[in-house]
Amino acid sequence: MPHITPLDAADIDDPELLALMARAEELGVPDGVFTGIVARVPSYAKVLLKALLVSHGQGNVDHKLKEVIRIQLARFAGDTYFSALRSKRALAAGLDEATIDEGCNSYEQGTRFSAAEKVALRYADMMYLDANQVDKAFYDEMKQHYTEAQIMELGGFIAFHYGMQVFMRTLNAAPATSAAAMMPAGVSPTLKPH
Repeated sequence: MPHITPLDAADIDDPELLALMARAEELGVPDGVFTGIVARVPSYAKVLLKALLVSHGQGNVDHKLKEVIRIQLARFAGDTYFSALRSKRALAAGLDEATIDEGCNSYEQGTRFSAAEKVALRYADMMYLDANQVDKAFYDEMKQHYTEAQIMELGGFIAFHYGMQVFMRTLNAAPATSAAAMMPAGVSPTLKPH
């Protein structure tokens, strides 16, 4: 049980919040545990959910890549809640656990990611392992693959999602569906630096 008990959707009467919770459920990230926790402050919950849904589900960066980065960050944060969740949209588009695992553990040596995707994954790595490496030279490399708007989208996405994942780790939350059942055998929810 998380340190803050999620509200049941039946106990929420704000139609806008309920609609956002339904959109999150459709995407699969976050699930009712997160939405029920943040629903304790409806005005704040609506802002958080809008930001999560827009940053993850919209924009001009591939959703599957964002999903791999989101899981990579959750593993960095040691957050078993967000590590176990999967975007239904990304799975429907063909994202599989082998690709997620390579993206979280060995993308530099792997074959599943393009040069552009590898630099985006490296961006997430560097922001949390050694932000001093994210310098002009790195941004110049990013600009070879992404527009400045896409770089802003990736940077905002990385910072926002990592923060939410650290927050969920502190709450000791688990997905509504057992994390153990959602994780394939042999996959650890923690990430080892590259």
